[in-house]
Formats: sequence, structure tokens, C-alpha cells
Amino acid sequence: MHPNPIYRTATRAENLSFASDVGFGLFCLSAGALAPLVAQAPFLIEGDSLILHLVRSNPVARALRTGGMPARLVVMGPHGYVSPDWYGVEDQVPTWNYVSVEVTGVMEMLPEAEMRPVLNRLSETFEARLAPKPVWRTEKMSDEALERMMRAIVPLRMQVETVEGTWKLSQNKPDAVRHGAATGMQQAGFGSDLPPLVAMMRRAGETE
Repeated sequence: MHPNPIYRTATRAENLSFASDVGFGLFCLSAGALAPLVAQAPFLIEGDSLILHLVRSNPVARALRTGGMPARLVVMGPHGYVSPDWYGVEDQVPTWNYVSVEVTGVMEMLPEAEMRPVLNRLSETFEARLAPKPVWRTEKMSDEALERMMRAIVPLRMQVETVEGTWKLSQNKPDAVRHGAATGMQQAGFGSDLPPLVAMMRRAGETE
């Protein structure tokens, strides 16, 4: 996380809400002397827990067979390069603006009986975002196909302990300078993340 406190003013609730809206992140487990184990997956926040599922053969899932382990979830939001030319003032340097949330806690494997409920809650949550499209449900699958799929995946839960967020949106610049950077980014059109990032940058000064 960026150490500058000006970028870390979002509350726990705001950070969790942002992570929930994204719904996808990078789960990391320590692997001792080896490189960390990582898995990218969609997730659902339920109270103080995250639920998800992984392919049974995923290294993260295999590591959890012997019990719960400390884990970190990294959720990346919109991000983009900021050219110093866009500020409209001298003696600036290039930087990168972004929003990112990190959640730490203990991840564990759930009982096999939880697999279908977890799958249903995840799919129903994301399907609801596609309204007015009818919600896809597991009942649409044949029993044989559903059973075969569920044998290949495992349900997991991460108990949330700490939540931290970095919202680096040029808050360290005067309003006119920050808006100049936002306009430059918008005109450059570099990257699909720019529209939401530009909007966040323009709003950043409203709560200062």
C-alpha cells in the first residue's frame, strides 16, 4: 500500500464496498521459502467473510487441505499513467494513479456440502448485475454435468481481519492541477480504465 496517508482516507466500509463492486481479485498465500502462492478468482463478501471457489488442483486450494492459512486479497480498480505535461505547472514528474484494496485474514476450505450453495450465491450475485437478463441458475444444468463440475472445484472462505485501501487520485495537487491531469488523461484515451479513473480524480477534491 502507498505510505502517503493522503491516499488512505477511505473507511473500512468504503474499501469493502469498492472490493465488492469489483468482485474479482488476487488471493495470495505464503509458501515459506518459495514464491507466494496466488490465485485469481471472483468472490462475494458476506459480513466479515469472503466466499469463493477454486479449481481443486489450484496450488492455493491444495495448500489449504491441511487447514486454514493467513492470506491476502488484492483488488485492483481503475489505474493509469499520468504525464507531468498534463498538470499545467512546472517541475512535475510522471506517476501512476490507481485504486487498490488489500484484505488480510485466514483462508480455509469449507465442507464439500457447501459447494453448491457457494456456487449459487456467487452466480446469482453476478447474474443480478445483468438485469433484465433472466438469472442463470445451476438448475439449468443436467445433474450429471453439475456433479462433474462440482467435483472439480472446492468452496473456500476467508475471514476478514484487516482492510486497507489506496486511492491515489492526485489528491496531493491543487484542484486546478488535478483537474488538468484528469483532462489530459481523458483526451489521451490511453487504456480502458480511464473513464472511471478520470471521474474519481475529478471527485477527489470534493471531500478534502
